[in-house]
Amino acid sequence: MVFRKLPGVSASGMGLRLSQKFVFLLFLSGLVTLCFGALFFLPDTMRLKRIFLSKNENPAVTVGSDNVLSKKVPGDPDRKPSVTHGARTVERSVGSRAQDEWSPAKAHEPAARDERVTSAAQNGQRGSAYSYETFKKCLLKPPLGKNKGTPSDSETLQRREKVKEMMKFAWDNYKRYAWGKNELRPLTKNGHIGNMFGGLRGASIVDSLDTLYIMGLMEEYEEAKEWIQDNLDLNSNGEASLFEVNIRYVGGLLSAYYLTGAEIFKQKVLELGEKLLPAFNTPTGIPRGVINLGSWGWASAGSSILAEFGTLHLEFVHLSELSRNPLFTEKVMNIRKLLNKIEKPHGLYPNFLSPVSGNWVQHHVSIGGLGDSFYEYLIKSFLMSDKMDQEAQKMYYSAMEAIEANLVQKSPGGLTYVAEWRGGILDHKMGHLACFSGGMIGIGADDGPAEQKQHYLDLAAEITHTCHESYSRSATKLGPEAFRFDAGAEATATRLSDRYYILRPEVIESYMYMWRLTHDPKYREWGWEAVEALEKHCRVEAGFSGIRDVYASTVSHDNMQQSFFLSETLK
Repeated sequence: MVFRKLPGVSASGMGLRLSQKFVFLLFLSGLVTLCFGALFFLPDTMRLKRIFLSKNENPAVTVGSDNVLSKKVPGDPDRKPSVTHGARTVERSVGSRAQDEWSPAKAHEPAARDERVTSAAQNGQRGSAYSYETFKKCLLKPPLGKNKGTPSDSETLQRREKVKEMMKFAWDNYKRYAWGKNELRPLTKNGHIGNMFGGLRGASIVDSLDTLYIMGLMEEYEEAKEWIQDNLDLNSNGEASLFEVNIRYVGGLLSAYYLTGAEIFKQKVLELGEKLLPAFNTPTGIPRGVINLGSWGWASAGSSILAEFGTLHLEFVHLSELSRNPLFTEKVMNIRKLLNKIEKPHGLYPNFLSPVSGNWVQHHVSIGGLGDSFYEYLIKSFLMSDKMDQEAQKMYYSAMEAIEANLVQKSPGGLTYVAEWRGGILDHKMGHLACFSGGMIGIGADDGPAEQKQHYLDLAAEITHTCHESYSRSATKLGPEAFRFDAGAEATATRLSDRYYILRPEVIESYMYMWRLTHDPKYREWGWEAVEALEKHCRVEAGFSGIRDVYASTVSHDNMQQSFFLSETLK
């Protein structure tokens, strides 16, 4: 605006007009400031959609910056946007919006194989590309084993049917006595809510969706789906574990969506994913461990745990893919960025990190509780990306090298185990949770240094054997929560507080992976031993219960049917 002095107007009159204009401009600038300030109080994804996903966005997306979405070209369904990765440009064909939405239920249809709905996730110059195409390639791989994974011998078929019957028995009793609650108390025949999930309910329902579907229990699956559609309330206040909500609710809903294509699962998981984002509002971007899922989300103070903030990557990358919102991927990529920057003692990752300073809080290292799934998610992120996530690959094999150098031990009796490390001093203890590592090391054997492949397979087999010994050396043939290798003990719990078994899956999981990798029949036999022990010692009138002492011939039950028993152990 141009101000001109008009003839016949006095200086005092002009001064008045200027002051009025000054007040008006001040008011206008305040209004603009208020509007833009309000923008930053909107949820993060709302801001991103307005800023990054406008109708006029540039279809060329440079991978290597912080913006990581490639989208269709508005108004031209046949035009191909390009995704630039360094000096390399990859052409992606993108159809109309209706074609753009890939449904997992159509994954096996020929048309689905030709769709190209892609995005890329990137961290600095060492980023990794994830896309619908990558995920579909994982889903379209044929089942492992002969006859497309279906056993031909009658004994194995009968055993499969037995496990399916166990699942139906556990589910039916949950439905009868605890429907809508988080878990079943089978001795007292009532439901358990607990405090891990805040105000969320139905953990066993969400966690079991994929198991029900895979086992062909379709009536039960439909019941679960209907409950989620009508009753799963994500707007409840209460402190919830970010880790537990992610692996049980987010993971459960994502798995169900990819298996079935049912939109309700996608809708719910994206809504829940948004509610987890405030946990990342820390000076470092390392999320807090506890979050309130109410409308005003917040996260509690305290150290963050490696296995918790390191067990978000798989789910959050999928959240970005389904929502077309890069923020989820950016959050977990930032975790990697910080972990790669800070010093690691002897190459090891301690279990506790300050989300405020970004420094390790104490030097306790374990691949069992507090550390375990961080390593699992590294190798699985690499595999899920169709082996394009080179950063995850590098982090995993570097960690494995440090673990072997510092933690892997051999007992006097010849058992290989993974000890814990406390500020340079070894604690010759291995937890049940650490027994997943046999399977993990096995599935990672192919993609490390070529000369190490057989070594990793051997190490995986040795660790799995040790974990089987922890089962076979107990009266119940079930393993304790932790077992030790000191004071003459080998693969046995020497403390009363370590003798319980809560229906955990890790040992059986390693049997399954090792069977798939080697087809050595002993792994199937070991799995069947565990089934028989569960039936004998954990099955009660109204479900399955953990036991307090695996070494006692007369068992005492803990009155809890964990949701992961249905979602993992029986699967």
